[in-house]
Amino acid sequence: MCGIIGYTGKKNAVSVILEGLKRLEYRGYDSSGIAFFHDKGIEVRRCTGKIKDLGALLEADKPFSHTAIGHTRWATHGRPSEENAHPHRSDGIVLVHNGIIENYLPLKRRLIDEGYKFTSETDTEVLCHLIEKYSKDYPLEDAVREALKEVRGAYAFAVINEREPGKVVGVKKDSPLVVGLGNGEFFLASDVPAFLNYSRDVIFLDEGEMVVMTDDGVIVTTLDGSPIQKEVKSVSWSPSMAEKGGYRHFMLKEIYEQPRAIADTLRGRIYPESGEVNLDEFGINEKDLEEIDKVFIVACGTSWHAALVGKYMIEEFARVPVDVDIASEFRYRNPILRHGNLLIAITQSGETADTLAAQREAKRLGAKVLSICNVVGSTSTREADAVFYTHSGPEIGVASTKAFTTQIIGLYLFAVALGRLKGTIRDDLVKELIRELLLLPGMVEKVLATDEEVGRIAKELFKADDFLYLGRGINYPIALEGALKLKEISYIHAEGYPAGEMKHGPIALIDEELPVVFLAPKGRLYEKVISNIEEVRSRGGKVISITNEGDTEVCTLSDHCIFVPETNPFLSTILMTVPLQLFAYHTGVLKGCDVDQPRNLAKSVTVE
Repeated sequence: MCGIIGYTGKKNAVSVILEGLKRLEYRGYDSSGIAFFHDKGIEVRRCTGKIKDLGALLEADKPFSHTAIGHTRWATHGRPSEENAHPHRSDGIVLVHNGIIENYLPLKRRLIDEGYKFTSETDTEVLCHLIEKYSKDYPLEDAVREALKEVRGAYAFAVINEREPGKVVGVKKDSPLVVGLGNGEFFLASDVPAFLNYSRDVIFLDEGEMVVMTDDGVIVTTLDGSPIQKEVKSVSWSPSMAEKGGYRHFMLKEIYEQPRAIADTLRGRIYPESGEVNLDEFGINEKDLEEIDKVFIVACGTSWHAALVGKYMIEEFARVPVDVDIASEFRYRNPILRHGNLLIAITQSGETADTLAAQREAKRLGAKVLSICNVVGSTSTREADAVFYTHSGPEIGVASTKAFTTQIIGLYLFAVALGRLKGTIRDDLVKELIRELLLLPGMVEKVLATDEEVGRIAKELFKADDFLYLGRGINYPIALEGALKLKEISYIHAEGYPAGEMKHGPIALIDEELPVVFLAPKGRLYEKVISNIEEVRSRGGKVISITNEGDTEVCTLSDHCIFVPETNPFLSTILMTVPLQLFAYHTGVLKGCDVDQPRNLAKSVTVE
């Protein structure tokens, strides 16, 4: 949620900040702003709406500056308004902030008593006034240190001081912040794409670290001022990977990138000849893996649906019990973990606040933590005992697509590796599972060829007010994911349900107006799904079925039918997912929705 970018260097900082804010739009926002140095001090421009509206504000006088900070805000404290937009100002101190200041109310009351005037409803303004208070006696970085002694909460922020031109100070706690190193120029941002056009050399800040950027370079310290030698990492993403590449929307581009993303996630991780998974890619030694007697998986949103799929895989292949929790519930249920347990944290961004809290709690209780993540150097990956990177590349669309399918790939590989190590899966079956995995990118390509047909179905059904998605067994989580995608992208109410539970409530909803989407691949539950389709038909519901190529029985019973290739039931989940992504996309476009940046949603939820 929200986006920060700061710059100091030789270029026009105003242009750099505006470009960076555009590249952070995917994080979700309702207002934006910029602060920049000029001859008379610091000027602040803010507005509600899109980045183009902020650009229009700056168009008249075309300001030039060498140092600036900018922000996209997603409202938490206070409604979307110009007054609540960042940057906030207190005399010569100007600040942009992500996160929540938990004790802002008592601090605000005290500051008001001390004579400070508040002009917004935000918690951020408290931090701005606090830093200003101490800046009267200290240089900016020390004023920040003094102010943070009084603050509780989660934050990443960038701050400048009118009396110290060319200096930008940033601090990270429980919210992402990364430094970009250029040729005589330096960047500070919430995420790498903000400055990827200028630099691929980055420093990922860890918890409680401060960066000071000036013309002379970058200094990273702890909050008590101790210097830290940070590793500089090179990001492999090219700027073009974060562009639309001719597609109408990022979401559609990322749906179509899934064959490549799956292939990249597999590369170097399997040995097809021997039918083995490269255990080194999980960063857990064989002894620790053999000792695992229970697995916990935590995640949020779409990643939670991947976690549910992973439960079926791990229990089937490795015969190890698996608990799956929504991360925001996990630490509040007083979970029972111990040595010998493994917690798998699944997070696209690696910065999801609830997932980070869950993995920290697991480590405190003695369990090992494996992070399945897409972002190199993110907080989750740095704090975990082991990491499996999904190499899906940058995912700009807020609604996750390729990150979800590559998360399932990671879980599939882990389940197969664990089962082989524990002797619960035959070598010949492992080879077959790996062989089918190698065929998957080509199968996904075939499913993408149904795009036009899916678009026609969407055109017929996009005016419906409600949808029901039904699946059995391992396809129940895919029904949940299909319903979530439709809700996120088109704002149509949709529910995912186990098909066997239909008689226990949802059947009351079925009439001639309700479209019902069935996941009906061949398998041991196939005939039971057929019975569920018959129940919907007998009540007049509109049936849309996703089934295997050549299945005439399901299609005879359906109003619309989408075919996918046949593979094992575990990988079939991915093939079933792709048409649901396409359907949500086309429905959202037909309804005139912003499919890349759905209302009220953020790409990375960095606060509770």
